Amino acid sequence: MLSATAGTRTRAWKPLGWAPPATIAAVPNEKASTSRSKKLLKAKDLPWALLLQGGALASARWKSLSEKDRARLTRLLRESGGRVGRLSSKQRAELRELLGKLDLKGLGGDLLPLVRRGRGRGKRR
Repeated sequence: MLSATAGTRTRAWKPLGWAPPATIAAVPNEKASTSRSKKLLKAKDLPWALLLQGGALASARWKSLSEKDRARLTRLLRESGGRVGRLSSKQRAELRELLGKLDLKGLGGDLLPLVRRGRGRGKRR
């Protein structure tokens, strides 16, 4: 004998007006998740060889200074905490002189071909 309920699913009895308990959970923001994933992709796509070449160029400039100049430049930068206004006028003049010896403009010129080489053709941002 087949019963009248054969083949049907049985549901648990729920009182009228019953709803599952509400939860407070973080809802993922589509913009935030896509920007995070884009940043991760960009980090993976970094041209590591170009970064290493740039680091080698900067290192060569740094080593071109005498040991005394390197120590003094390091001391001045630490004292300033990244703010030139914290240095006295005499110290600022000394900092300018030491940075002139580093030839940062020349370093920028040396790095420019690396930046141009790192760009792919036809990529628009």
